[in-house]
Amino acid sequence: MISVDILILSNGPGEVTTWVRPVVKALRQQLGDDRSLVRISVVLSPCPNASGKEAAIALSYPEVDRVQGAEHFWQFLLWGKTDENWDWRSRGVVVFLGGDQFFPVIIGKKLGYRTVVYAEWEARWHNLIDRFGVMKPKVAEKVSPKYAHKFTVVGDLMLEAQNSLLLTQHSATPLASTEEATALRRLPSTQHFLIGILPGSKAAKLTQGVPLILAIAEYIHAKIPQTKFVIPVAPTLDLQTLASFADPQKNSFAETFQFSGASLVIPEQSDEYPLLKTGQGLNVELHQENPAYEILSQCSICLTTVGANTAELGSLGVPMIVLLPTQQLDAMRSWDGLPGLLANLPGVGTSFAKLINWLFLRRKGLLAWPNIWAQSEIVPELVGQLQPQEIGEMVLDLLAHPEKLEQIRTNLRRVRGESGAAPKIAQIVEEEIRQQEE
Repeated sequence: MISVDILILSNGPGEVTTWVRPVVKALRQQLGDDRSLVRISVVLSPCPNASGKEAAIALSYPEVDRVQGAEHFWQFLLWGKTDENWDWRSRGVVVFLGGDQFFPVIIGKKLGYRTVVYAEWEARWHNLIDRFGVMKPKVAEKVSPKYAHKFTVVGDLMLEAQNSLLLTQHSATPLASTEEATALRRLPSTQHFLIGILPGSKAAKLTQGVPLILAIAEYIHAKIPQTKFVIPVAPTLDLQTLASFADPQKNSFAETFQFSGASLVIPEQSDEYPLLKTGQGLNVELHQENPAYEILSQCSICLTTVGANTAELGSLGVPMIVLLPTQQLDAMRSWDGLPGLLANLPGVGTSFAKLINWLFLRRKGLLAWPNIWAQSEIVPELVGQLQPQEIGEMVLDLLAHPEKLEQIRTNLRRVRGESGAAPKIAQIVEEEIRQQEE
């Protein structure tokens, strides 16, 4: 094989952890580990949801040789030069795994490389991109026949990421199976359930999400004391920052949701998990393994904010309730594109954020990824002046009626894409490399 460079273009934390990780692993399995023949580079573009730690996460993957952070992206896009003045081999492939689909067009032309785009929902620039790997056949339905040969259905890349991890870990069985949950209606005080809490990773969501969901957890725990709660902590979020949003002295929204607060407890034993201990004595375990698919797959149900969390839970087939509290109208600043830039402008950003979110709430469509996939609300979406007691009662009702939870699981499995996407993308990349050998 000729000596080539593979350039991965990506952006946000979700894409780096759930798309880039399985693809670079599959590329090494497909093309080998000889770095003199195949070098893998990752270049990140700006993302409103980014934390600044994405480059370090990508660099931690043993399959990756070098990474450039998003702060240097525009000079690379415009002038073709990286901050560290990387050299580039004469032949290579640009692989798009997040960002704007026009980026690989520009960069591919500058480097003289073939281009491969992974498209979940929409494929663009059919005439300028060499190959597309799409999640479902529907993405390619309206493609002109003269470009149809460029399209390959590869499946759900997020599902691939989860499967690859779960295969290396213990087989996970939900703690509350359908049969076990039936007993809740008879003896609720003796039933054990595991509930996942996913309040997000950015301050805009954590400000309301942490006190709201912890207040819900306290309400459920008061009804079923044996219920266990876990927070899979985002890799871009440290424990002290997370705990600060549960502190009424630092977050006034704790009072809004009548939440008395929680404090961080770091265990003395290394084999024990850190905790958020609430004022009512509830201990919420903090899991920092990433990705957290094993613990999530054991949850009876999860309480989550909108975003990539819903796609991950959907791909795992885990029932969820999606929460978007609107007590703080300027909270949702994590929009993509121009709305996100306007909402985060210094000084005037708050006003833009309030306007954008007011317009959004008036014209709200489906928010959770599984609902978008299904084009119907297969998991509950709650938007508005949310109160812990009402949501707590909804969770208790679902736990008491396992057939409802099972229906959600069935619907989630039905809308997922096929697995095996990463090896198929690696195969496409190899085919494009072979094209350059001819």
